[in-house]
Amino acid sequence: MRTPQDFSPLYRSFIGFDHLASLIDKASRTEKQSGYPPYNVELLADDQYRITMAVAGFAEEELDIESRQNTLIVTGTKGASKTEQAERKFLYQGIADRNFERKFQLGDHVKVIGAFIENGLLHIDLEREIPEALKPRKIAINGKSLLTAKAEKLSEE
Repeated sequence: MRTPQDFSPLYRSFIGFDHLASLIDKASRTEKQSGYPPYNVELLADDQYRITMAVAGFAEEELDIESRQNTLIVTGTKGASKTEQAERKFLYQGIADRNFERKFQLGDHVKVIGAFIENGLLHIDLEREIPEALKPRKIAINGKSLLTAKAEKLSEE
């Protein structure tokens, strides 16, 4: 049995990290989430990922992929009507034939590149695109301070 964690000290101590604390809080909640459909998350390269979901029986037009505020939402809606389903009589039904909604929390700067279906598997490709301003850069050592060089130049004029 898990006891709920109190993350309020994080909110008091770490200014500006409330987003991180709320993510930890959300992840620690014991919400009942269905295991359907099963999925894999692969690391393809340093900043490239692929989510693969087993969506056997779903047509491409019955699937919807939406990216909204760092959340990827994959929805499957079966198009068969109730009367069509009532006419079918299964002796054993091991293939799930139900609607689903699966949510994935995406990290900062992670974008959905594309998606495709192959052999009953839905592949969603993701890539982290770090903006130039956030990338590390090398600082050259020139021997003189540029600030003093500018000051000397201004005093000469």
